[in-house]
Amino acid sequence: MEFRIETISVKKLVGKRIIMSLSDNRTGELWYSFMSGKKDIKNNIGSDLYSIQVYEPFYFNDFNPATKFEKWAAIEVTDFHSVPDEMETIILTGGLYAVFLHKGGPVTGPVTFQNIFGMWLPNSDYTLDNRPHFELLGKKYKNEDPLSEEEIWIPVRPKKQS
Repeated sequence: MEFRIETISVKKLVGKRIIMSLSDNRTGELWYSFMSGKKDIKNNIGSDLYSIQVYEPFYFNDFNPATKFEKWAAIEVTDFHSVPDEMETIILTGGLYAVFLHKGGPVTGPVTFQNIFGMWLPNSDYTLDNRPHFELLGKKYKNEDPLSEEEIWIPVRPKKQS
């Protein structure tokens, strides 16, 4: 599985969030709500969109698709001086990430994530770090299109050497 390791600096984002689980997936509702108000965000940096997941520290210990987490639809901004009323702010603190390219629509996403968490991560020199996970939806992202591409950013830290 191809990946790269990147260190990012702090990022300020504006968007909308929702509490959901994988078994009660409300991603479509979240993105519809965000996209209808995105035009009101005036100080964005570029056009890339962020799909962010904030998990509790225990989330991956005993995986259950009904466990709730916080999901964001957001865009990076220069500052928080003019946040539209219906939007909220989130700060990605930065740090080390493993970055994977996902090709295909959302229906093939679970296979990519299974490969990352079930095969790559246990066999890598890294362990999960307790920071937000995110997908970067850039110019090649085409939503339901099987030719769509997005980057999956997983927060990691080096495993302790024994």
